[in-house]
Amino acid sequence: MEMNRIRNFCIIAHIDHGKSTLADRLLELTSTLSARDMENQVLDDMDLEKEKGITIKSHAIQMSYKDYRLNLIDTPGHVDFSYEVSRSIASCEGALLVVDASQGVQAQTISNLYMAIDHGLEIIPVLNKIDMESAQVEVVTDEICDLLGCAPEDVYKVSARTGEGVPPILDAIIEKIPAPQGDPQAPLQALIFDSVFNSFRGVIAYFKIKNGSIRKGDKVKFFATGMEYEVEEVGSLKMKLIPGAEVGCGDVGYIITGIKSAVEVKVGDTITQVVNPCAEAIAGFEEVKPMVFAGMYPVQADKFEELRAVLEKFQLNDASFVYEPESSLALGSGFRCGFLGLLHLEIVQERLFREFDMDVITTVPNVSYKVYTMQGEVLDVHNPSGLPAPTLIDHIEEPFIRAQIISKTEFFGPIMKLCLDRRGTLVSQHYITAERVELNYDMPLSEIVFDFYDKLKTISKGYASFDYHITGYRNAKLVKLDILLNGEPADALSTLIHEDNAYTFGRKMCEKLKELIPRQQFDIPIQAAIGAKIIARETVKQVRKDVTAKCYGGDVTRKRKLLEKQKEGKKRMRQIGTVQVPQSAFMAVLKLDS
Repeated sequence: MEMNRIRNFCIIAHIDHGKSTLADRLLELTSTLSARDMENQVLDDMDLEKEKGITIKSHAIQMSYKDYRLNLIDTPGHVDFSYEVSRSIASCEGALLVVDASQGVQAQTISNLYMAIDHGLEIIPVLNKIDMESAQVEVVTDEICDLLGCAPEDVYKVSARTGEGVPPILDAIIEKIPAPQGDPQAPLQALIFDSVFNSFRGVIAYFKIKNGSIRKGDKVKFFATGMEYEVEEVGSLKMKLIPGAEVGCGDVGYIITGIKSAVEVKVGDTITQVVNPCAEAIAGFEEVKPMVFAGMYPVQADKFEELRAVLEKFQLNDASFVYEPESSLALGSGFRCGFLGLLHLEIVQERLFREFDMDVITTVPNVSYKVYTMQGEVLDVHNPSGLPAPTLIDHIEEPFIRAQIISKTEFFGPIMKLCLDRRGTLVSQHYITAERVELNYDMPLSEIVFDFYDKLKTISKGYASFDYHITGYRNAKLVKLDILLNGEPADALSTLIHEDNAYTFGRKMCEKLKELIPRQQFDIPIQAAIGAKIIARETVKQVRKDVTAKCYGGDVTRKRKLLEKQKEGKKRMRQIGTVQVPQSAFMAVLKLDS
């Protein structure tokens, strides 16, 4: 098809603003799907996506309308998958900005919109859910106009659920979004924006061609890995993969080269030909680095090899997930896993249970720190146990984020207090309307890893929306806090924490563990320590037998002798006794404030 008849676009929206429902209506109107095959949120093919109302994997689908080819490149809405979003946006020339008429403009909408504007995309504003009783059509239209600088009549008012007002959007896509630019005669240059794993065919990569074209049988090369392959199959993306002889310039398609390892195909990489390659890769590629780390251990110790096999299979479908083996004194053998963020961690845990029936124990999530040693080395530390001795450390740097919070003005005070308690510094505040305010904070990533989002939702009664992006590393006064049980460090309970918070956190940990560790035949001291310095202590009292019960009257030395004998036995028992820590104790760290 000629390039001037192709339109590539994506849909930008906050979670639950109706992106997948609008995509359903567009598929119906273009007869891409028959009424028999139609179901709600047809592009969200995981049960988990439908339950949580979020898109986890981006999808692409081709539609035909009035002799035009429309390629919809669906994007995830959550901040954890922002790199996938950036590559999907880089593959498009235009975007539909969908805003919920009852909720207004939210934090993730703004961050993804700025990303689209930076890539030079044509934005078509769409106001969704106008049929709801709580819809504030005029108010939210004004918000969109302030954000984009457009006129109120430029905003398309629709109800994706009923289909009202949707047909004009298709005409707007053809009229307003420009055709892709590129040179069909130039060397091949194609951007990979997603990949999926098929157990029979191997890795299937989805791409958009910037220059040149790609045919079946071509020898191609992937820029980031330098690997060369022969094209077994190319084609277009409809509801199923439709094989073809060639995918032309400006078009979107898929490629199968028989790759069996998902790690070899990286989102954002460039495909070119081995003979006559392009001079440079398409800009914007970066390795996706995990930001949050947690240990995963099998519930039964003998299932370690089974867990390894499951994680290998899982990584084929999610290349941003990384893992390596580790062992813990308390939990045995397991894996240290890296995630893009907290939602990603939750999704992985849920998918392991549902898709592979694998129940795992997850330890306290933490972030990656840069440790500078006295010898001038820089170490990446993902786990407190990997920290060098305090005498060898010059300084430690921790990752910082720029947090963007949009909320009703009545919750302004409590939100500011929450951010300040989490070592946040206010960068800017901006009133979107008289009712809604946008706050920007610089904060350490480690402070939002535990329960920041839950607390934010609680104090704002569910109204606040939150978005963040990593801004880099900064110097931090961090210390390693060890928990000692009966004088032995419990490595799974160690944490890296800011010096100012260490005493409070250590005291809370000791108090919580005192409640959770069952009493035994001897006293169990629970201590929080920084290096050799004990900063807090609690004792789980022993279970004692009343050895003096049989002494009726007589000299007091008879009783004393029996008690001394018991004391000696307890001392011996304490030296050889081990403390059994229940699983609830490892999860207690996450719920210290509750």
